[in-house]
Amino acid sequence: MNARNTLKKNSDFRRLYARGKSAANAYLAVYCRRNGRPCNRLGYTVSTKLGHAVQRNRIRRRLREIVRLNSPRLKSGWDLVIVARRRCVDGDYHKMEAAFLRACGELDLLKEAEK
Repeated sequence: MNARNTLKKNSDFRRLYARGKSAANAYLAVYCRRNGRPCNRLGYTVSTKLGHAVQRNRIRRRLREIVRLNSPRLKSGWDLVIVARRRCVDGDYHKMEAAFLRACGELDLLKEAEK
């Protein structure tokens, strides 16, 4: 993922939380909204309640890898914010990936061939 394709500004996150669609499960919540661009932009939120910096960064790395591997399966032109939940701390990677794909399926973000 290119650094230009990430959400960094607080206003972008707030706009998605307020006006975007969302899907949630035990591992994560996904917020999405069309961005009118040819590519997806992603942002990650991991609360300080989930642990110290090492644990939070590990969760973020795992989420980035899940998105990287599954990005060809996602439709283009969306802003996404992925919010980690408590189960991500000790959760299995494959269960996190399945939870992400399930949430994207609920939000209709998967390409037709992937459904």
